[in-house]
This record gives sequence, structure tokens and C-alpha cells, in this order.
Amino acid sequence: MNKLSNQDEKEIMIFIKDWLKTHGYSQKDFASKLNIASSRSSEIIKKIKDLYKKGGMYNIAQKLIKIEQSWVNNENNDDNNNETSKVNKPYSQLDIDYEVDIDALVEKMEKDHQFGKK
Repeated sequence: MNKLSNQDEKEIMIFIKDWLKTHGYSQKDFASKLNIASSRSSEIIKKIKDLYKKGGMYNIAQKLIKIEQSWVNNENNDDNNNETSKVNKPYSQLDIDYEVDIDALVEKMEKDHQFGKK
């Protein structure tokens, strides 16, 4: 394969940065998916060059598609898990057992309110 030109490298990095921003991920997330230690642009370009050497733009596109699919699948799983946890324990972030604590609090408030009327 021919080497990527400097212009191609710049355009790919611009595309990747826009793509990451669109999906709400960082270069660190992307570097993790590429199995590289550093999230610096220069390291990402090295990995992109390696992908290009092994199969051209087609190989780069395939890798990006696989990464995007894993993110989309992960988001779908997270959405399902979040919906389930919200249904089960909507006040879990408050660290209370809402079925017991809130019911007891409402009951106490009602008693206090009735006591105040007498």
C-alpha cells in the first residue's frame, strides 16, 4: 500500500475528532478501542497508518465501523439497564430505601399535621 499523505492524515484526524464529538466519546475512549496506550493524536495517527498499511482506507473504515457498532450496542445496553434501575429504585442515588423511608416520612408528616389541627 502507498503511504497516507499528510493531507489524508489531517483529514482523517479531523473526521475522527468530529466523529468522536458526535458520539460523545474522547480520544482516550478511542485509543482504548484501538488498543493503544496513549490517546495523543500522534499515537492515533500511527495506529491509523498501521491499519492503512494492512488494508488501505477500507481497513480503516472497517475498524471505525466496528468501534461505532460497539459504542451503539453499549449505549443500547446502558439505556436498558438505566431504565430498569430507574424503575426499580428511582431514589437510589439518595441512598435511601424509598419504599420504607419515604412512606414512613409521609406517615409521620400526616400524623404531625393531624396533631397540629387538634
